Amino acid sequence: MTANTPDIHPLRRRAIAPGSGGSAASIAMRHSSFSRVDPQDWSSSKSRSFQIGLDFGREADTDAERLTAAAGEAIGSYPTPLGSWPKRALDLTVASVALVLAMPLMLIVALLIAVFIGRPILFVHRRIGFNGRPFNCYKFRTMVENADQVLEEYLAYNPRAAEEWRETQKLKNDPRVTLVGQILRKSSLDELPQLINVLRGEMSCVGPRPIVVEELRRYGSTAQEYLKARPGLTGLWQISGRSDVNYARRVALDAQYIRSWSILADLVILARTAVAVMRFDEAS
Repeated sequence: MTANTPDIHPLRRRAIAPGSGGSAASIAMRHSSFSRVDPQDWSSSKSRSFQIGLDFGREADTDAERLTAAAGEAIGSYPTPLGSWPKRALDLTVASVALVLAMPLMLIVALLIAVFIGRPILFVHRRIGFNGRPFNCYKFRTMVENADQVLEEYLAYNPRAAEEWRETQKLKNDPRVTLVGQILRKSSLDELPQLINVLRGEMSCVGPRPIVVEELRRYGSTAQEYLKARPGLTGLWQISGRSDVNYARRVALDAQYIRSWSILADLVILARTAVAVMRFDEAS
């Protein structure tokens, strides 16, 4: 399954953006050789939180809209995703079977979140997909409701944590994650809703890590490789150490996977993922 990314909209980081190096505009300048996609795909970027049960909440993020619009210059254009129909057929088969088998467990997880964390049950975060198209990536919520504020205050008073965040986009000791959330992340159960993304054709069962606009600049020349594929529920980095793998190594593993892709490789990664998710000590 994919990396345990933070339950905070990654495009709202006013407190730490100046130190993160680069901006959405600079992304466009560094990758100006890439062709455009429809600007409407980017201007519609929003952050949504869905509640299972009574009401549904929705929060528009104007900062995200500006960033994604500015990053439109950085997008490539490829006729078909990596692997084409054979990979898509594997995705549909695996995701359909997995979703049916996991549904009882997902309902239990949803109930636990409702009782111990509260609504919303699902966290929806914006990620970059094939050809740079943004999509809503689903996860079970693992953090406190005011995660943005908690993160900003924590980083403001903890320079080492701020440096860790700038380098890896995650924290080993994350003050936002609840006790139930820690269990979900250690077991990767928080990623199960992404099976829906796979069925919708926004993700693949195996592929590069789903990233946000701000992370695209960190891929450098390999950003073009990333844009060739659908992001993966799991990937080569997942079976290579999980959270013990630094960011530069993750980028290299994503590029390696795309350049040497085969159906056999996907099957091997899926099989080894089942073992990797049991290594709770390596999860984020």
